Amino acid sequence: MSVKVFDSKEAQDLLKAAANLGSQDGNARAKEITHRLLGDLFKAIDDLDMTPDEIWAGVNYFNKLGQDGEAALLAAGLGLEKFLDIRMDAADREADIHGGTPRTIEGPLYVAGAPVRDGVSKIDLDADADAGPLVIRGKVTGPDGKPVANALVECWHANSKGFYSHFDPTAAQSEFNLRGAVKTGADGVYEFRTLMPVGYGCPPHGATQQLLNTLARHGNRPAHVHFFVTSDNHRKLTTQINIEGDPLIWDDFAYATREELVPHVVEKTGGNALGMKTDAYKEIEFDIQLTTLVQGKDNQLVNRLRVAVNA
Repeated sequence: MSVKVFDSKEAQDLLKAAANLGSQDGNARAKEITHRLLGDLFKAIDDLDMTPDEIWAGVNYFNKLGQDGEAALLAAGLGLEKFLDIRMDAADREADIHGGTPRTIEGPLYVAGAPVRDGVSKIDLDADADAGPLVIRGKVTGPDGKPVANALVECWHANSKGFYSHFDPTAAQSEFNLRGAVKTGADGVYEFRTLMPVGYGCPPHGATQQLLNTLARHGNRPAHVHFFVTSDNHRKLTTQINIEGDPLIWDDFAYATREELVPHVVEKTGGNALGMKTDAYKEIEFDIQLTTLVQGKDNQLVNRLRVAVNA
């Protein structure tokens, strides 16, 4: 069909009725968003001359996406999370907020409730023959460069198979394996003793990879480590670092890489004294600078559904 009906009174009346714009009841903001998104969809159907078969294929796809529990994964893969970061970066520039460690996407695999340690946490709870020892350490400072005491640094990453504890399809990992939280002291220093992660790929038969295959895109991420950093007097930082040398650093399907977030990996010895699996280990120094609250509020807090487990 080549007909255009979006601008017709019948189509516009349908849009208003579907969003219930004529009623004073309900959530006004939800109505506004529903009306706009549904209108954009209707117009796209017209403009692209989408067929009923294509529309119902899309509906069926969303059913599979929900069944697979991959909506948050798809949000990363289609750049939605990155776009939100681009908007927050622009808002910071407009508010004349500069400096600080760059933000990047949270991803879908955070689990709240990791045990909190003072200063140092050893988070490799399970043996992993294919992963070498790694220390990630650094200092948390404020915009003035002074150490931030009592900052909570949370860290989580995958094992050598590319699986995260609590989401591991093999069920081979202990709770909170390769997940930890550290409270900084007066010196602002934190340290995680762990194992070297690898990147992961989307479930090969899941809805996300299904769409990526259609787009001729891969669904792989480079090796990386996630962080949340919170402090009472600073804005929460959501970020992650990539492991230097990974071939996918600049080909991340989730678009999370930033130049400032690829710290050097240094070869070290003395791991036995630190309780590491071998004396030789790798170290990443990742200093974190937080930014101040905006008019006394943290405008970087994001409310989304997250897994929580009591340790």
